[in-house]
Amino acid sequence: MKEPYLNVRQKSVAVMSEDVGGPWLDIAEEVRWYPSPHNSQPIKLRPISETAAVVYYDLDLGLPAESFGIPFGHVCAGVFLESLSVVAAARGYRTVESLKLSEMDFDAEDRLHLIGTVRLEPAVADAHSQSLAESALAAFRARRTSRRPYDRRVVDEEILRTASSIAARHGYEFHSTTDSRTVSSLVRINQETLFSDLRNNAVYAEIMEWLRFSKDEAAARADGLSAETMIIPGRVLRFAMKHRNLWSFPAIGGFIRAVYLRTMRGVRQLGWLEGPFAEPGHFLEAGRTFMQVWLFFSEKGVYLHPFGTVITNPSSHAEFVKEAGISESADRMAWMLFRFGYSATPPQAHRRPAASMLLTDTMSIQEPHLD
Repeated sequence: MKEPYLNVRQKSVAVMSEDVGGPWLDIAEEVRWYPSPHNSQPIKLRPISETAAVVYYDLDLGLPAESFGIPFGHVCAGVFLESLSVVAAARGYRTVESLKLSEMDFDAEDRLHLIGTVRLEPAVADAHSQSLAESALAAFRARRTSRRPYDRRVVDEEILRTASSIAARHGYEFHSTTDSRTVSSLVRINQETLFSDLRNNAVYAEIMEWLRFSKDEAAARADGLSAETMIIPGRVLRFAMKHRNLWSFPAIGGFIRAVYLRTMRGVRQLGWLEGPFAEPGHFLEAGRTFMQVWLFFSEKGVYLHPFGTVITNPSSHAEFVKEAGISESADRMAWMLFRFGYSATPPQAHRRPAASMLLTDTMSIQEPHLD
């Protein structure tokens, strides 16, 4: 079982708290609410001065069971870097990145994969830019994944056009559909992917590691997928997951499908993002793009829920692409699928303490050389 707070470099790295210089502890307190797959929170910061920190991806907190999903380590890093820029901007800084873009090796001896270095520089302060920064931070604070039933309202076309513009600035395309047959088919594919993944022993073990079946467990671990945020009764979820062999039986399998599909009521729209997705630089930029779209939706009161397993399961991905009429190539693919719309406010997932994100051996450690 992985330790929830520290599992890097043979436990030799110290966790910082009030000893961290400059604004890093304050920034970590806010940015720790960034979204991550399975709420695993794999990003670590090592402050090297009051205005610079090294960013790592903790491989022990990654999700490598499905090799098709390994690129999402860098997608998560992109989501984090965009979140960091939002949090820093509201504090009067802009972030300057020096990135080390190399493939993640989940078998590496060094369990901290270097993402790069981020510096904080004073930003030009004027009323307009400060207002924009505060609005972005408010959207970041309000952002949540909603697995609740949606209320069937369709998101306004103007919002969709702006989302398309945001994606296009980064070289990506945002697409959406309200076609009822397509929506129903993709929701079905998403549900069937869950059943398919649970027959894969490696994926099953990985999912079980991150499920939190009760409110007390979710609060104590402060990570993972809680039954509460998944809108599934903890006892039902525990029984279903502990007895996956029973899912093939019509009565039990049908009941579990029905419980899951109840959370999909009212879904009228699905969206996806397409574009370059062949190397770490692409993956990281994809994450940054997705987070900008998500924060824009959050600002407009629109919730979303990523269908991540449809993307990372090769068979389901092929079904999705065919159903949506998407044309992929060697370096371009549809790399994100999600439902979006309006729902009641979903419960907020827990996060580990800010200090657990901040790592150091000594504050005098030198910045790594980045080629």
